[in-house]
Amino acid sequence: MRTIKSWGKLALVGLTAATLVACGGSEEEKTTAKAETTADVINWKMVTTWPKNFPGLGTAAEDLAKNITAMSNGRLTVKVYAAGELVPALEVFDAVSRGTAQMGHGGAFYWKGKAPAAQFFSAVPFGFTAQEMNSWLHYGGGLKLWEETYAPFNLIPMAAGNTGVQMGGWFNKEINSLADFQGLKMRLPGLGGEVLKKVGGTPVNLPGSEIFTALQTGTIDATEWVGPYNDLAFGLYKAAKFYYYPGWHEPGSTMEALYNKDAFEALPEDLQLIVRAATRQVNADMLDEFTARNNTALETLVNEHNVVFKAFPREVLVALKNASAQTLEEVAAADPMSQKVYDSFKAFNSKVRAWHEVSERAYINARELE
Repeated sequence: MRTIKSWGKLALVGLTAATLVACGGSEEEKTTAKAETTADVINWKMVTTWPKNFPGLGTAAEDLAKNITAMSNGRLTVKVYAAGELVPALEVFDAVSRGTAQMGHGGAFYWKGKAPAAQFFSAVPFGFTAQEMNSWLHYGGGLKLWEETYAPFNLIPMAAGNTGVQMGGWFNKEINSLADFQGLKMRLPGLGGEVLKKVGGTPVNLPGSEIFTALQTGTIDATEWVGPYNDLAFGLYKAAKFYYYPGWHEPGSTMEALYNKDAFEALPEDLQLIVRAATRQVNADMLDEFTARNNTALETLVNEHNVVFKAFPREVLVALKNASAQTLEEVAAADPMSQKVYDSFKAFNSKVRAWHEVSERAYINARELE
């Protein structure tokens, strides 16, 4: 076994004394390894926009913290604070930006008032599915643009979960035509909210913890949240009868991990890589969980709670799609960074859609043949 000098100090980081005993390490090496794993522990706080231990979204944040702690062998520990425990849900962005917490977990559409381009990195109406969104971010230049968008705020963003296609929302009346959106007060953040405004509705931006009460008391007439798994947990069926699909506004909603740039860059290189790897893992895991659990939850909503589950009429979807296209052009034109992001989005969209026509869509159509 090589000496400490020949390995270099970094090579011993993360090794425990027990590991070195098993490898036959010297006493000097064991002592050094123990010091590396106990003396310089870094403690981080994570603030989230989710209620504590909320299925899917909240538990993903918890898993991210646990994985970073475990993968670093305790050298970087992360304590999670749910919405309201350290800061309110909609103050996560500011808290991480100023260093009150070193990291956060939430959705980029919440921050459109600070950076209009941010909402393109969460969900785009009639836009990317989860698979397409991840491809654009990681191989189509989207992540670089996201980093550029957040750079003025001393933040580093990373994709940290995806819900897949969401549901269209909970309504206290049937939606039979576009006229039914006139005057409708609906909890609908981000670009979807801008589309709702264009067709005559009033978007309301509320954190998850306030949705049920607002819907039950009539403060809002409708709400979208996520999908059956989360919506069942929130008990939204107790406050509204009609449940619509598909989620035209959020076809592949990316959740984000926010890292304070100073805190992240102060980490040694191996811990930076651990943080990135743990974030990438939870990004994939959330989609797996929602895909596995949504239909069982939907069956419970329909069969046990008598929810009226309906598809939006075709003419409504066509009108919403047209309104979405107009809205995206307007939002992009109003802000240079948004235009830059939207140009990238459109270019990638044309290519990935062409590919999916002969791959995903073609296969799904073939699978339904009789």
